[in-house]
Amino acid sequence: MSYKLAIFDLDGTILNTLEDLADSLNFVCLKYNFPTFSYEEVKYMVGNGIPKLIERALPQGKDNPFYKDCLNDYISYYEKHSQIKTCPYPEMKETLLKLKEGGVKLGVNSNKIEDAVIPLCDFYFHGIFDFVSGGHLDRKPKPDPAGVNAILAKASDCRPAIYIGDSDVDIQTGKNAGIDVLSVAWGFRGRKFLEENGAMKVIDNVSQLLDEIL
Repeated sequence: MSYKLAIFDLDGTILNTLEDLADSLNFVCLKYNFPTFSYEEVKYMVGNGIPKLIERALPQGKDNPFYKDCLNDYISYYEKHSQIKTCPYPEMKETLLKLKEGGVKLGVNSNKIEDAVIPLCDFYFHGIFDFVSGGHLDRKPKPDPAGVNAILAKASDCRPAIYIGDSDVDIQTGKNAGIDVLSVAWGFRGRKFLEENGAMKVIDNVSQLLDEIL
């Protein structure tokens, strides 16, 4: 099928943000004398938004008396340190440009706070994305489809649409929005995990995006 709108997850899908996410989390944990985490551990903690990440990281979760302080400190620190080790996956920018040249409208939908998503997209993919939707503390995170639905409403003439992501959360988000889902194995979860969690189709290489979307 040829798609007119492709909406991408950010972390683990178009950008490898893992080390900056983990470094920011460990900065906060060290500040409050809580245990820190390896990059491999953080891979399976991210995906449901920053509030859930902090909840998973802290002893006692949301009941920890420092939960709100840690959440606010993480948001503040990450906004200033989101471009230290982060980089696009190989061939990603070139592939997105080819999709755009092929007439596909492109969007990003992430659980990451929108004030961080917009500068990341502008810095690494300037002028490529037509729609950008990030997380809001007063809006339910993915797999709630609110962010995807907001993009679909703005691009009401662009159908069919597809959602591309690297996690079980992304699979459910696309399904909840009522659009096709394409899963990518190069991100934070891997092919085996995706297939075990309901992936409709999994690709291993960035170049395969062209065949699947165009």
